[in-house]
Amino acid sequence: MKFIKSIIPLILAILVTIGWDNSWGTIPPFGKLLSPYHGFWINAEMAGSEEMSEEELNIPGLLKPVKIVYDEMAIPHIFAENDHDLFLAQGYVTAKDRLWQMEFQTHFAGGRISEIVGEKGLASDQFQRRMGSVYGAEQSFEGMKQDPQAKVALEAYSDGINAYIASLSERELPLEYKLLNYKPEPWTPIKSALFLKNMSFVLASGTDDLKMTNILRQYGREVAEDLFPNYPFEESPIIPSGTPVDFKPVPIPAAPKDFIGLGSAMQTPEKDPNIGSNNWAVSGNKTVSGMPILANDPHLTLSLPSIWYQVQLVAPGVNVYGSTMPGTPNVITGFNKNIAWGVTNVGSDVLDWYQVKFKDASKLEYWHDGQWKKTKLRIETFKIKGKKDFVDTVFFTHHGPVVYLSHEKAFKPNIPVGHALRWIAHEKSQELTTFYRLNRAKNYTDYAEALRYFSAPAQNFVFASNEGDIALWVNGKFPLKSKLQGKYLMDGTDAAADWKGFIPQAHNPHVKNPARGFVSSANQFSTDPSYPYYLGWQYAPSERGRRINERLAAMQKVTIDSLRGLQNDNFNIRARKLLPLLMRSVKSNNQALGVLKGWNLQNAPESIGATIFETWVLNLQAALWDDEFSADEKVPMNRPAIDRTIHLIEHEANARWWDNVKTKGQKETMDQIISTSFQATVDTLVKHHGPMGPAWAWYKHKQTGVRHLIPGMDALSRLNIPIGGGGSIVNAATTKMGPSWRFIVELSKTGNPKAYGVYPGGQSGNPGSVHYDDLIDTWAKGELRPLLFLENPNQSSSRIRKTITLSK
Repeated sequence: MKFIKSIIPLILAILVTIGWDNSWGTIPPFGKLLSPYHGFWINAEMAGSEEMSEEELNIPGLLKPVKIVYDEMAIPHIFAENDHDLFLAQGYVTAKDRLWQMEFQTHFAGGRISEIVGEKGLASDQFQRRMGSVYGAEQSFEGMKQDPQAKVALEAYSDGINAYIASLSERELPLEYKLLNYKPEPWTPIKSALFLKNMSFVLASGTDDLKMTNILRQYGREVAEDLFPNYPFEESPIIPSGTPVDFKPVPIPAAPKDFIGLGSAMQTPEKDPNIGSNNWAVSGNKTVSGMPILANDPHLTLSLPSIWYQVQLVAPGVNVYGSTMPGTPNVITGFNKNIAWGVTNVGSDVLDWYQVKFKDASKLEYWHDGQWKKTKLRIETFKIKGKKDFVDTVFFTHHGPVVYLSHEKAFKPNIPVGHALRWIAHEKSQELTTFYRLNRAKNYTDYAEALRYFSAPAQNFVFASNEGDIALWVNGKFPLKSKLQGKYLMDGTDAAADWKGFIPQAHNPHVKNPARGFVSSANQFSTDPSYPYYLGWQYAPSERGRRINERLAAMQKVTIDSLRGLQNDNFNIRARKLLPLLMRSVKSNNQALGVLKGWNLQNAPESIGATIFETWVLNLQAALWDDEFSADEKVPMNRPAIDRTIHLIEHEANARWWDNVKTKGQKETMDQIISTSFQATVDTLVKHHGPMGPAWAWYKHKQTGVRHLIPGMDALSRLNIPIGGGGSIVNAATTKMGPSWRFIVELSKTGNPKAYGVYPGGQSGNPGSVHYDDLIDTWAKGELRPLLFLENPNQSSSRIRKTITLSK
């Protein structure tokens, strides 16, 4: 059995080394782990064990019986007679499949990993809490409870999780509890709020303010703004240029005075450029069926268990199918009979740092707006496995927490010391209400109303309905700031630098039924520069968005399959422009150059041309910029983006930046830098893979993997998956990130939607289950599975494998 074969080498390695992953350092009790009565053997599931079975379970707290139908992918279709029972059942079945994942992720988000792994987890835990993860979740929880329906959902979902936890014996605990030697604790509703809040940490905590401030200090504003422009040279914005504005803008705050703070001595990249997503909706006038089709593929960390969990929820007033994230009720991206919706990350500037001036060493007062103001203290207590509790004090100004004091070392390189954090994730919010209403929405009006409650992390919500409408809202709670406010560190003593409120939600960028016949987003700029408010200066590179838009514009007679093809598009639009420019400077005529000349610009799995080009781009960026903007310097800075490099090649062949200032007595030219970076590329690939051959294939070089959440757990991971793509490709599969859930929905006027989807994993979080990773190969091949949308629990289907009846 696959599970047994994969886990035995892991256990043997633990026994031999008397430890397993140094970053966690927890040794399980081997007697229990290997016991035939309590050990990992219990977690193995025999293939076919679920075939055509029926089961009845007594679950405390239910008001009425609930029927759950499982299909061949082990996806639950939950039928309840009221909301309370619907969410209680959702909590129960999600915990049944993903309990350890739910608990581990909320422990991480809540700064409680040291309770599981001991002292080595403390620095991470401190960082989470000092950034305000628990504080923000508490704020959100208060907002969520203001909606009675959201309150019912949170409490019932929690009760369902606890019902499952209570049913478990020690021998039935998921494998990871046995490996890490701990037990689950009762779930509380605030954990769901904490999970939702953690998405803001994943999607909206990137910041380049520190390195940008270093550049400002070293080179001045003219150079900083020239090399780091506030709008790309090529862009296809989410809201098409020329879209009418249907609101009267409110006044924009005056800009604060220029401020150059202490800067940063941190030395690694501060934003992950691979966090992104694609979505689009095509109008019926471009489709074969005459009805809208919607597609979405969020790009997140590729993990096992999968970050997503498929489910269908049916109760009076709702019949919705889609994916949610284990730990939160409702469906996050999906469809019902009338509408479909999906999300991508906006990436707006909703996080700012303010340099704080304390009165004295006590830090009980800070200077702001011409007066000393009282700091607020938050006491955080950390329980550490095998050690005494650790008590920490976090100082808050009116901006937010001072994450690290001036004498402390920050846990992560993008966090300045002595600065207070102002972040949208700390605001009271009601995201749960948005999803509750979207799950039940019938038309555009319902969709737009649901978005009013959503704050963070800001998302591009794409929409389609069986009334024929398509739409997209760039939606979230955006601070009302002056232009570029927050591109650099700000003066915490200056009241003019404070946030002055928020952009009215009705003024968020949006478009409905555009003339071009489609809407789309790929994390690029939300609008063109004519939009009256400042949302941010830096977004994802434009290539994915441009490629999607050029293909959708050319498409006619669109089908689900043609959009599936677009989701898997491997065409390298960057290479289409950049490669001819680079080739002009290379005079050698070696084998690698010959491959590039014959390359079809596809980042296909077996492509050697893709490997050479993508490696060349990285080496070119380093050769051009690292002498002046090196991460190895005492005062590190950002590199200018590839967009700026391309512009430099096209229009500034004699720019000062081509010369390597570290080589004394010579002045490099553009041709030299491009040529030497090409030779460095060939040398690097030969060193890593040997002479040019099959080992240079793009997928072997890129090494996309779907890794277990516990670092180093390769035996429970899938590595070196044969998939193409890349960070700037529509099929955005990188080494550790990629399309985490692909789905496509075609609406219908008279019947149910046709829907297809897949994610790189499986429905179960149990490595001993056949459904742990059974969809990875389907995902890697670019295929989709039909999604079973049921009207009632007794509906006949050859895909139904199991039914469970829950009774009180």
